[in-house]
This record gives sequence, structure tokens and C-alpha cells, in this order.
Amino acid sequence: MIPEERRGGPGEESSRLQAAGSVRKGCDSLVQTQRSRLQSRRACIHQQISKELRMRTGAENLYRATSNSRVRETVALELSYVNSSLQLLKEELEELNCSVDTDGPGSEGITVPMIPLGLKETTELDWSTALKELISGHFGEDGTSYDSEIQELTDLRQAIRTPSRSESGLELLMAYYNQLCLLDTRFVTPTRSLGPLFHWYDSLTGVPAQQRALAFEKGSVLFNIGALHTQIGARQDRSCPGGARLAVEAFQKAAGAFSLLREKFSHAPSPDMSPASLAMLEQLMTAQAQECVFEGLLLSAPVAPHDGLAQLRLAQEAAQVAAEYELAHRAMAQLPVRDYVPFAWTTLVNVKAEHFRALAHCHVATALCDGPPECPAPRARELAEASAQGGSRPSLTPAAEAEPPGPEQVFLGPLAPAESWHPALPQEPEERRKLGKAHLKRAVLGQEEALRLHAVCRALRRVDLLQAVLVQALQRSLAKYSELDLEDDFFEATEAPDVQPKTCHRPEVRAPSFSRVKVADIFHRLGPPSVFSAKNRWRLTGPVHVTRGEGGFGFTLRGDSPVLIAAVVPGSHAAAAGLQEGDYIVSVNGQPCKWWKHAEVVARLRAVGGEGASLQVATLLPSAEPPSTGERRPALRGLLRSQKACGWETPGPARASPRPLLGWSRKAKRGKTGGRLSPVPQP
Repeated sequence: MIPEERRGGPGEESSRLQAAGSVRKGCDSLVQTQRSRLQSRRACIHQQISKELRMRTGAENLYRATSNSRVRETVALELSYVNSSLQLLKEELEELNCSVDTDGPGSEGITVPMIPLGLKETTELDWSTALKELISGHFGEDGTSYDSEIQELTDLRQAIRTPSRSESGLELLMAYYNQLCLLDTRFVTPTRSLGPLFHWYDSLTGVPAQQRALAFEKGSVLFNIGALHTQIGARQDRSCPGGARLAVEAFQKAAGAFSLLREKFSHAPSPDMSPASLAMLEQLMTAQAQECVFEGLLLSAPVAPHDGLAQLRLAQEAAQVAAEYELAHRAMAQLPVRDYVPFAWTTLVNVKAEHFRALAHCHVATALCDGPPECPAPRARELAEASAQGGSRPSLTPAAEAEPPGPEQVFLGPLAPAESWHPALPQEPEERRKLGKAHLKRAVLGQEEALRLHAVCRALRRVDLLQAVLVQALQRSLAKYSELDLEDDFFEATEAPDVQPKTCHRPEVRAPSFSRVKVADIFHRLGPPSVFSAKNRWRLTGPVHVTRGEGGFGFTLRGDSPVLIAAVVPGSHAAAAGLQEGDYIVSVNGQPCKWWKHAEVVARLRAVGGEGASLQVATLLPSAEPPSTGERRPALRGLLRSQKACGWETPGPARASPRPLLGWSRKAKRGKTGGRLSPVPQP
């Protein structure tokens, strides 16, 4: 993240509020009503499920405790009713989850539907009480004077509850995430949380979870960034090369967000943010990106049936998609993910794995039956002998002497280096026909299995487009198989080998680029967070009027942003005014100067006349001392020691940079600049 330098004037305040309003253009408030109704229905179903579970527990206890046969029969009957009600409620909840996580694409030309992820929902949050207490207790300022900043933060959080499914919605979420990083740097300490109770609903189950840790808020926002990428990818028109490319990018970024969240957030209060769930989501998004790669290859340059090598490349690409979906299905089948992942997801992933595996065999059969017989095949005789002898099924490893047809026209990123291709194809026409028939047989069996799995899931049965794609693929395979099935063919069909997965473009996991969204620190007026943070306690003194004497003001300045009083001459006007070494100058003649450079403060003091200057200073208090009581401690040596212990010897530059990633278990890095001593100019 790149924070912008800000000033504290009234005009700057107005422009800051205008900028905040422009950031929230990514909010889609119309979505809130629909999501609120859906979340209310989810909560109602969860309450009914909890009631039924309590009834079942009581009935089971009664069944075990009683010895009366009639009572046991009555209880067993009631238990059957309760279990039936639970099953119906769980099916209704699953349909609600699927209705959120399955969104229609932006075009009817898409072949197979994708799986988008629903956003985590949250309730309204009151920042006011906690932030005002921190500002008053640690910064020595009036918390009510920051009402406008707190309201700006509240408005920003309210806007991210309903982000639009577009680039502006992503920028809105990233802007809020960057503000959370700044809040973490300024207000959170290792021994104290920020204060508010963050309440979020699980994306997969709708179960509420709450924590006071700011890390939970950051993790939930990061999860929604990944989920919004999945929705954007699923809505792309993948019937054109440009849409396929955008879908690949969106799913890659979604996988990157879930991967980053899994690495940085280990204590998940909700199932959707557990390491197992995030690993499953990362693999699912990778598989969907690989599917978009395959679709883009089909769109970049249509392959003729007689182009054997091109058909073999497509076969390997389809096998790669099937392999990725097989990994995703295994991740969904593992505990505890399978307990809360929607059944429609698991079924659709299994259907896609079978469909693309069958599609790979179909492309191989096309290459064998329609391709030219003259095809360089150093391993052709070896494969034919292995197939004829019924040995172990070898892997078919076609490869191209040239790169796949035009992928650079569809996708971004480097392509895999070209390798020498050794298609293992038989040369004799009859052998090619038999092997092609064997591949078609496996294609037909796979497509029939995909249709069977599709019919099992009630939610998928309503997806007419998916069923049409599966039926069309099966009809093509059956038509081709009937062409190859001769009446006098009494020989047992050859067992087709597997198609080895291979791709020219493997999707990359791309972490979110938070640095491209520039934000201004909402609480900029508090000063540089490297000095003015909740890790320290400050007391404001002044304004103190200091006049110029014969030897000047009588103090020496050091450092930048803010400027430190490094020494005070005993008996001088500064000592008489109560200034002490170790104080930070925060205001000069009513102008806030926490972000001023050393030269700016010196120039302003030099410009004052004989009437002197009005200064306000901040004094570092011991951790055990209340901010409003106790005597001041004019000990520069002790202050510098505390500076070194906190990681800053002099304040950092004016730009306050939050932690680049999550930083939930990292120590904040303090910027160091070379300090310099400069006496106040003499009269």
C-alpha cells in the first residue's frame, strides 16, 4: 500500500471527504436487501436445526433411560420424525447456500458453469467508543475532536458490506484493507486489541463467528477479495478469447487471495477460513482457471479433425483440466471440509473431472481416426505391442513440435518451453481404428458417468446448460463410435491407455496487489504512527508561550516529523516556560506540526519576532502513569532509551506505510532516519 501524505487544514479535510466518497463508488447498496433477506432465512433455519437437535438429544436420553417398551416405541417414532425434519432443513439450507454461491454468467455462450464463492456477510460496527478511548488514553487528545475521522471509517466499512462485482468493488475492499493495516500499526498493541467486536457470517454455512482481534476483520476482508474475484471470473463471457483471458486472471487472483490468507491466518473462528477450506478453495480456483485455459485454446484457433497433432495437444489440455478437478474433489472429500462444503459443489467438480477426462479420450480418438497416417511416432510399435498384448496401460504422451495454437492471443503470462513431442500412435489404419474405438469407449463411459452424477444432485438438475453440454458430448462420442463399429468386428476391443496431463500454460497463484490502491491515513492528524501509537502514552502540554532571549529561545531541536527538543538551557526562557528535553513539538502558533520537517520548524521559529512563539508539546509518559496526573520527567536519556526499545530513534518520514501484507504475527517495522541536532537561531 502507498499512503498519501496529508495535511490537516480545513481545505484538506474537505478534499479528503470527497476522496472518500469517490472510493465508495464500488459499493452496490441494492445488493444489501437481497443478502439481508437471505441471511435472515439462513439464521431462521439454523435456529430450527438447533431446536431439532435439542429435541433429538432429549429423545435419545429418554430412550436409553427407560425400560418401558411402549415408551421406547413412541420415542423411536418421534426420533424418526425429528431426523426427517433435520434432513429437510439441511437440504433447504444447502439450497440457500447454492443460491448464493451459484450466479448466472454474463453470457449464454458459456459451455460449462463455474463455481463462484459467496461473500462473507457482516453486521454494522460502532468504532466510536473504542477509538475515542484510545485517542484520549494514549494520545492525550480529545476523542470527540475525531468524530469526522471515525465517521469516515464507519462509512467505508458500511460500503464494503455490499461491493459491486467489478474492479471498483475490488478497489473498495482493498482500500478498507489498507486502512485496517494503518489502524493495526497505530492502535493495536501486543497486549491489547482494538476493542470492537467484529461479527462475520461464514460464507459456506452462514454460521456467525465473532472476535475482537483486528486480524479477524482483516482476514474476512481478504476472504471477500478472493470471493469477489471468483464472482467476476464466473461472470465473464468465455465464448470469446478476451473473456476467457479475463476469467483466467480472475480465478488466478482468487487463488492467490486464499493462499495468502491460509499462510497468514492460522486460528480460524469460522469453517470457511480454516486451512483445509482455504486449501480446497485455492485448488478449486486453480482448476477453474485451467478450464478457462482449455476453452481459450479452443477459441484461439479452431482445430480441424484431420490435424492429428493439434488434437493430441487438446487431449492433453483436457486431461490436465480433469487432473486439477480430481485434486479439488479429493480436497472436498477430506474431513472436515466435506461436512460443510455444498453437495452441489462436490458433485459439479466430480462431473467436470469425468467430463474432461472423457473429452481427452475423444480428442485422441479423433486424432487416431481422422488424422493423417503419416505421423512421426518413435514409440508407435511399442504402444501397439503393449495394447495388443493386454499389458499395463501405458500413458499416451503426445506433444507438439511447435507451441500450441495461439495461446498468447488469449492469456497473459509466460508459456511453458516447447519440448520435443513423441506421439505414441500406431501406423497401421486398422490398429488406429481399434485404438480409436477403445478411446471412444472410455469417452462414452466417462460421459455417461458424468450424466449419472449430474442427475444425482437436485441443484445441478436445474442447470439446463450443463446437462445440454454433457448430452451433446455423449451424442458426438456415440456417433463417432457407431462409425468405427464394424459388423464383422468380432475381436475384443483394445484397452485404451490413459492420456497424460500436460498444459502449455499452468495457472499462477497471484496474490492481491494492495500497493496499487493508494489510500490516505484517516487518522493522519494523530501524527506519524512510528511515534504516536497506542504502544506509547502521551500528555499534551500547552500552548506554552516562549519568547526569544539574548541567547535565543534556549533549546535545541532534533529529528523530523515530529521535531524533538533535545536539550534545554538551564535558566533560559524555554526552561522558564516549562519546556523540557524529550518533549515533541506538535504545534507552532496554532499550526499542527507533527508531520513537519526539522527545517520547517526552524524556519517558522526564526520568522517570529520579539513577541515569541506559542508552542504545544507532547511528553512521553511511563506506561504505568495515567495520562492526566503525575509530574513530568525531563530525562532525554531515558526517552532515547525508550525510543530504541520501541524501534525508533528519530521519527520516520511523513509517509506512514502500513504492513504490506497481513502482518498478524509480525512486529511492526519502524523507519529510522538520521537525527541531527540544531540549535534554535540566535536573535
